Amino acid sequence: MVSGRPSPRYEAVTDGIAVRVVPRFMHDESSPVRGKFFWSYMVEIENQSDQAWTLTHRHWRIVDVAGRQQEVDGEGVVGQTPRLEPGESFRYTSGAPLSAPSGIMSGHYRFENDAGVALHAVIPAFSLDSPYDRAQPS
Repeated sequence: MVSGRPSPRYEAVTDGIAVRVVPRFMHDESSPVRGKFFWSYMVEIENQSDQAWTLTHRHWRIVDVAGRQQEVDGEGVVGQTPRLEPGESFRYTSGAPLSAPSGIMSGHYRFENDAGVALHAVIPAFSLDSPYDRAQPS
């Protein structure tokens, strides 16, 4: 980040599934003059429960500062459907483009256990802030 401050970390725990997200504004991949702003985000999913879970689907809701919304649904994450045994974690990095200098993302992951029971784990709402958003606090 330009300011030198560390990126914030967001966390939510749902029935023993912890989801942590750290977003980062990508200066080199953004072009504010062209209305192109890009963030990467690192996600860590930790199984704190006493049973194995397989991540089967994801759902994202992305809203930019201008109020434009996107919904993203898909199988797994980054082409994978990781199975997490108790105590295991899975990490991945992905990205989000916006045509505005800031926004917010949230959503959920769908997991299934070996008996076919589904669990929707909350992805905490996290802020996509760039240094080009004049509305953000300093």
